[in-house]
Amino acid sequence: MYELLLGFFLILAPVYAESVPDYEKPYAPIFTDKSVYSWTDKIIISVNAPSWNSNSNQVNSIGESNSHPIKISSGENFLKPYRLTETSSSSGIFSGEIILTGFLHDVDGDGNFDTNPKTSGNGPTNGFLEVENNDSISISFEFADGVVLTESVPITWNMGVVQFTQDIFLTSDSVEIRVIDHDMNLNPETLDTIAVDVFSDSDSGGIQVIATETSERSGDFIASIALSTSTSSGNRLYAIPGDSIFAKYDDHTLPKPYSKSDEKSIQTSAIIDHSIPAINRIQTTPISFSDSFGNPLTSYISESQMQIVGTIENQIIFDQEFIYFFQIKNSANSVISLSWIQGKLSPNQILDISQSWIPTKSGNYILETYVWNSLNDLIPLSPPISTLIIVD
Repeated sequence: MYELLLGFFLILAPVYAESVPDYEKPYAPIFTDKSVYSWTDKIIISVNAPSWNSNSNQVNSIGESNSHPIKISSGENFLKPYRLTETSSSSGIFSGEIILTGFLHDVDGDGNFDTNPKTSGNGPTNGFLEVENNDSISISFEFADGVVLTESVPITWNMGVVQFTQDIFLTSDSVEIRVIDHDMNLNPETLDTIAVDVFSDSDSGGIQVIATETSERSGDFIASIALSTSTSSGNRLYAIPGDSIFAKYDDHTLPKPYSKSDEKSIQTSAIIDHSIPAINRIQTTPISFSDSFGNPLTSYISESQMQIVGTIENQIIFDQEFIYFFQIKNSANSVISLSWIQGKLSPNQILDISQSWIPTKSGNYILETYVWNSLNDLIPLSPPISTLIIVD
């Protein structure tokens, strides 16, 4: 008797393990891997249809029959029937992909079409579908007779973005340029490239570099250049400290309200600074004091004029503008004298900076000297110097 019951359950068990479509309560939500696509993107489609897992011991498929087809369409172009396959033998999730092929269009302004629009394939991974730039993709699955489940996602062009990875570069830095334009992911199964113009204040002609996509579907492009202090060539751009550098990308795939024939130059900029840190660009020497005839002073008397002399040396191979500040404080830490001298040092130039002062009272004073680049930025070009002055 026990053997008969065991045999009975073994026979019935597969019946309960296999489900069939519930025609009264259709459940087969359709998903895509993105909510919005560009015109030459890859679309990964999945349908959660556990009731179509007709055999849990094998990988099943849906959509390939004319009685319960999957249709993927855009305008007048469509793929039908299109087969999706189960992700595993018992998952009940069916997936596939198609590649959008856009329409004939010149994306770089060279007068040639850069796309190959076509519609073909029956699934699950060999589908190609022509689309327009402002379009939509409709995916439908006839779950049961007369029961059609659908999902739609938009197709749109995007405004490109160009940026430097830093706001300020040193002359010794590698300069990285990034362009984000999902419309230029023309082939989602390989790395695409785009052209970027790079120029500087010192070389307005500049150079053109090729930016390469970071991954097959990213629409994110990176190019690197070096900076030159002589001439531009190859991927080296002539730029000197104080220059602005610019990256320009021409976008020929613009979203509404632009038309298909419109183009827009998108530009960004960064600043070139010295490789030597600002605080080390000018070397200063200890302050010396002399009388009005240039004779060194060893003591200081009130009501007598003295010359305060500081020596500065340009440590860089470019001209350097500067402002040299003299600030004198009394024993109460109050500023009693403030003056400055503004100028420009040639490469490696040494210059004496002199300022006269007449102490009106005896006492202890602190002389503070500062070298900055300008009154607007106040960037220190050397460490400050503090000197004690004892006036008799």
